[in-house]
Amino acid sequence: MVRIDALPAFQDNYIWLLQDPTTRRIAVVDPGDATPVLAWLEANPGWQLADILITHHHADHIGGAEILKRTTGARVLGPDDERIPARDLTLHDGESVEVLGYAFRILEVPGHTRSHIAYFHAAAQPWLFCGDTLFAAGCGRLFEGTPGQMRRSLERLAGLPEATLVYCSHEYTLSNLRFAQAVEPDNPAIARRLAKVTAWRNAGSGSLPSELALERETNPFLRTGETSVKERVARRCGQPMLDPDQVFTELRAWKDNF
Repeated sequence: MVRIDALPAFQDNYIWLLQDPTTRRIAVVDPGDATPVLAWLEANPGWQLADILITHHHADHIGGAEILKRTTGARVLGPDDERIPARDLTLHDGESVEVLGYAFRILEVPGHTRSHIAYFHAAAQPWLFCGDTLFAAGCGRLFEGTPGQMRRSLERLAGLPEATLVYCSHEYTLSNLRFAQAVEPDNPAIARRLAKVTAWRNAGSGSLPSELALERETNPFLRTGETSVKERVARRCGQPMLDPDQVFTELRAWKDNF
């Protein structure tokens, strides 16, 4: 059974580390900095870095990829984007790729960037490595995509099995939940989650991975079809009738300035 741990990087990034104890091979997701990965390998002699999975081109996700490839000979996988260096395998929507003996389906989820992808492994307890598209209780900012693209990408991820573990790339959960509570102040699931994550963070613990069932209950960006969210956004922007893209647009703009 593969073990998945988080290697902290920068201020709030996580590099996800997949470890296969049988083969003593590892894979990493979005290594913006090579240092934590190289330190882990030095502390665990006899292990080999086999694969580097990239979700999108931003520097805090790819900055360590070339060094790690040069140092270890690992394979670099990523989306079809010339801004991602050292790719050995370019991945497209619907394709399947094997990593550490596990099959991952590629999901194109544009919005944060135009070429963003996610990696999904279907199992009794599925895994989703979603970069900066879906966050715990939130979603990524729109740097290259449109609100409609991001909303549809999130809807696609929300349609995965509810037991899916969500491995996103940043520890933003606490601030995202504060915003979620502003959007839905009467949602008891958000209040419970906010209290729990506050306690975790005060104790120095991380809040990830999340679970998709919990995201559906507490993430406002997955709840744009809920009456409580639509009415709250409509009151805030003074427009009684909003289509789904408008609800998402207003919600994202609100979060950007929250």
